[in-house]
Amino acid sequence: MAPGLRLQGPRCREEFSVRFHAVQLPLFRLSRYLIVSAGLLAMIFSTACGVSNSSFSQRPTPPTVADVALATAAGSTTPLVLLFVGTGTSSGDVTATKTILSDLNLSYATATSSQLNGMSESTLKTYKLFLMPGGNAITISQNLSSTTKTNLRNAIVNDGLHYLGICAGAFFAGHSGVYSYLDLTPSGVWFNYYADEFKGIHKEAVEVKGADGKTLDQYWEDGPQLSGWGSIVAKYPDGTPAVVESSSGKGWVILCAVHPEATASWRTGMTFTTSVATDNAYAETLVTDALNGISLTHY
Repeated sequence: MAPGLRLQGPRCREEFSVRFHAVQLPLFRLSRYLIVSAGLLAMIFSTACGVSNSSFSQRPTPPTVADVALATAAGSTTPLVLLFVGTGTSSGDVTATKTILSDLNLSYATATSSQLNGMSESTLKTYKLFLMPGGNAITISQNLSSTTKTNLRNAIVNDGLHYLGICAGAFFAGHSGVYSYLDLTPSGVWFNYYADEFKGIHKEAVEVKGADGKTLDQYWEDGPQLSGWGSIVAKYPDGTPAVVESSSGKGWVILCAVHPEATASWRTGMTFTTSVATDNAYAETLVTDALNGISLTHY
């Protein structure tokens, strides 16, 4: 096992593949990628950001978009939330996000990359909230067709679908001419990493201060700082935005660079001043307000 290899999967990096192809990696990171290219632990690395919560296996399995289509044809109501679970998302983050949705008693469906690629704009707009969890924004984008990304963007901007992006989901909402992200920011903002990334820190408990005066320790792993777009809801210690919100055309968008949905197992080796329950409650607030188009207290 290569030095630095972590079983919870790789980080929520936006630019891993760029650094790899440029061979700008320390030896232990390069070794990690060689293992992946050889096919070992491939599933771990394709799903990034966090650990699985095995207790979730006891919960009811949510319907896929195919199940929803059949149920809708039979007269059932489309679920409120569409959760993306496709290639590039973190299995641990998907599981944690499902837990938050279930705890809120929200109806939701899941879509893989191929399923989302098969959905039209008219189908997407039947949902109220599209939720993009953590993972790797580049991989997510590379496995979605340009038509799919156009349909999703149009469903948000023109039809009023709401969007919540967590970590990689926040990266994906920005602009990137190279990787063809959603570009939900009218001014074409590209989001960079939070400053600690450039200090060699890749995961930590980070203090996030809300405009409401409350400060929470949140799990951060290679997440962005969200300067240049929207109203600032919460800030990192250096004052850059950690949570932002704004309308995007007719849609309502909330972007969160940290992981309030993180489970206790993610915290191993780190010290937090706030409880898992408190941080998860904040995740529930983000989901609820993104779903209902409610503006959070902002600076």
